[in-house]
Amino acid sequence: MPLERAYGAEIQRLSILDEHGNFDEKLAKGTLSVDDVVALYRHMTTCRQLDEIAFKLQRSGRMGTYPQNKGQEAAAAGTAFALERSDWIVPCYRENAALFWHGLPMEYVLLHWMGDERGNQIPEGVNVLPLSIPIGTHMLHAVGIAWAAKLRGERTVAAAYFGDGATSEGDFHEAMNFASTLRVPTIFVCQNNRWAISVPIEKQMASETVVQKALAYGMDCIQVDGNDLFAVYKAMRDAVKLGRETGKPTFIEAVTYRMGDHTTADDARRYRDPAEVEEWANKCPLKRLRGWLEGQGAWDQEREDALVAEAEEVVNAAVKRAFDIEKPSTDDIFNYTFAEIPADLKLQRDTLRTNSLSQMPQQETLRPAAGRHQTA
Repeated sequence: MPLERAYGAEIQRLSILDEHGNFDEKLAKGTLSVDDVVALYRHMTTCRQLDEIAFKLQRSGRMGTYPQNKGQEAAAAGTAFALERSDWIVPCYRENAALFWHGLPMEYVLLHWMGDERGNQIPEGVNVLPLSIPIGTHMLHAVGIAWAAKLRGERTVAAAYFGDGATSEGDFHEAMNFASTLRVPTIFVCQNNRWAISVPIEKQMASETVVQKALAYGMDCIQVDGNDLFAVYKAMRDAVKLGRETGKPTFIEAVTYRMGDHTTADDARRYRDPAEVEEWANKCPLKRLRGWLEGQGAWDQEREDALVAEAEEVVNAAVKRAFDIEKPSTDDIFNYTFAEIPADLKLQRDTLRTNSLSQMPQQETLRPAAGRHQTA
């Protein structure tokens, strides 16, 4: 018998506003208004300012390792803008613009990188999970959240953010398989910044794109220019709509670039070509948004100067809140483990001792004196 075609597919790439200022009016129709773009541009600029200050805090020894978000703000902000506050964001560690837009106070991220666990104690009503440092493990949590929402009859979606490197992890494939087979409204947002720390994407995978991995799971998918706010928002809006109406998951590959090092513990100059960094600097999401806004008569240098001053004020206030937080109590080690603390742990908490003698020193008098012989 002749060979027959078993499967075929086409993956679309979406771009609306490119780095040269080219703008597709038709594709942009019904997406973001000028006011929306102004609000998001202001937000992204403030997030960029936080990056600069966080870098200085780390270099001056006042904060631990920090991963800059610089260059990836549009992918995070554009996707978050398409979500409702009742939806869930399950982040990796380079999604500040999404977290803050979704309601997380800025100082929480600073506390996290300062080593204060209260940075992971998300405020009630803010539907985000703590930053996930292990690569890929959090995607399963996003599927679980979406599955729970489905079982409850809610129209909630869960968005999981991760980098291209995470798609090489087993947890990624398990999460994709669960989401597609169980038909739960999970949106997988891959920020493909082309580097898994120091490993370029060409050495990490043989597939031409990251997004094509979704085809193996029968999942709706699209690749977008991750530095194009309009494209990112449109793709996410469509994915959210699909998830709410059908429960189906979506995979979005946002092709972007991290302008800084992987973290402040890294030196990307050792493995990246400066020409590549310069090329992507010209594709900066903030740069192209400002150019578009100026073309619309909605932005100028005076407004830019005012925004920079305001961003500095907002970030400085967040830094102050992080450093002025009350010192933690040793009681916290115990108080957030159980709803009702067992008696033995309560004793450990109150005495800060683990053995019975140190917890109840009065027992010392019950011990026989050293060298004393007991008689019948």
